[in-house]
Amino acid sequence: MGGVARVPVAIALGSNLGDRDARLDEAEDRLAVLLSGAVASARYETEPVASLPDAPRYLNEVVVGTTLLAPRALLDALHGIEQDAGRERPYVNAPRTLDLDLILYGDFVIDEPGLQVPHPRFRERVFVLQPLSEVAGDWVDPVSGLTVRDLHARLDA
Repeated sequence: MGGVARVPVAIALGSNLGDRDARLDEAEDRLAVLLSGAVASARYETEPVASLPDAPRYLNEVVVGTTLLAPRALLDALHGIEQDAGRERPYVNAPRTLDLDLILYGDFVIDEPGLQVPHPRFRERVFVLQPLSEVAGDWVDPVSGLTVRDLHARLDA
């Protein structure tokens, strides 16, 4: 029996403008349509990275599931969800109503204009690794060969 294989994916969600919980709830609902077996981590409040002084704190989480979408199509869908949530990009690291990052796409390594998977900075970000460890701690990063749990532990050391 043939067919297209589902690929496991990890998506980081963040919001620091407006009703953060409502934005993340809506994003989870939208992701549940794109992903099968979507599972969300707990939410964590964190300081913004490389942002302006007095920028609002983020609420972050990770959602994992499987998809039939190709990486670029999934990224385009994520950008559409951000846009529907009022996301604007006035400058790098600007506060945002919703931020959705494609962190992992199976064990693929992709480096194309506008699309890098695994996400190039996820190994340095506790606000991604902590929730990702909850829902997919045994997932192996195809670049470092380390599990998400090990990557998280290295940041905590």
